[in-house]
Order: sequence, then structure tokens, then C-alpha cells
Amino acid sequence: MLDLLAQAPRTVDELARASGQSTANASQHVQGLHAAGMVTRAREGTSVRYALAGDEALSMWLALRNASVARLAEVERAAREYFGEGVEEIGRDELIARLRSCEVVLVDYRPSEEFEAGHIDGARSIPLEELKVRLAELPADREVVAYCRGPFCAYAHEAVRRLRAAGRPARRLQLG
Repeated sequence: MLDLLAQAPRTVDELARASGQSTANASQHVQGLHAAGMVTRAREGTSVRYALAGDEALSMWLALRNASVARLAEVERAAREYFGEGVEEIGRDELIARLRSCEVVLVDYRPSEEFEAGHIDGARSIPLEELKVRLAELPADREVVAYCRGPFCAYAHEAVRRLRAAGRPARRLQLG
């Protein structure tokens, strides 16, 4: 839930759909996060929109996520099982250099509302479910660098697999 809310504020229904949970289950989770002071809520008509409770909540979530990635072998094993076979990655410094020289195109594969809430400057938005019909929008003569939410997000992994299957050079941004 925190990872989803770090991307953009959402209603319980949106959280439920994005996380694959029932609305009741998502509601229980977000209520617990609200009680812990991690999220805020604002009424919008008949809905309530939840958001991370500021930079401190975001920093805490990122620190916990990064600590688990760096230190827990079980998380790494679970991630391998979830993502399947690994895809090639590109680091931040190499990406910056290659963007400056126009050697790559950077594509954000998250849903449109997340892209609109914030993205890397210069990135294009192609939600993963639209990739097949929008593949021709990507220049065939440049490598595609895919990114999404972070190390636990599968959109970029899947985008790289699909791009490579279509004969396009592609890598995933290491940290999203």
C-alpha cells in the first residue's frame, strides 16, 4: 500500500484494484496506516483519497524498502520467483550519460495517473498494457530504458522482456 501511495494519492477502490486485494482488505490496511500516522486522508465527494503523510513517511518507507533489498536474502529469493528470469539493467550514471548523448529513450511503464503524479524528466509514458499497440512510437534505432516504481515493481521487467521479444534493445533502470 505504501509503495502504491508513494506513486500517487488513491482511493480505497484504486488501491484495491492496483494491489489485487478486495476493497474490504485494502480498506483495513489503509485504516491501519492512517492510525499509525503514515497516510493522510481527504474526502472527495463520497470517496476518501489517501496519500503518504509527507516526506517523513516517504523517507521511512524508502528506508525500510532499501534495507530489505540490501540485507534480506529471502526478499531477493522472493523477488526472483516473482519477476522470473532477470533482465539486463542500467545504472543511474550510465543512463544520464546516454540520455545526454541521445543514445537511449527512457520510458515509464507505470499507469498514466502515476506518471502524471511524478516522473523522471524526459521520460515518455507508455503504460505496460499499451506497449503492444504503441511499440511503433519507440525509435527502432535506440535502446529503450524501462523504469517503474522501484525494485519491487514488475512493469519494467515485463516491458524489457516484451521489447526484446519484439527485437528491440532494452534494459531496466536499476532502482526504478
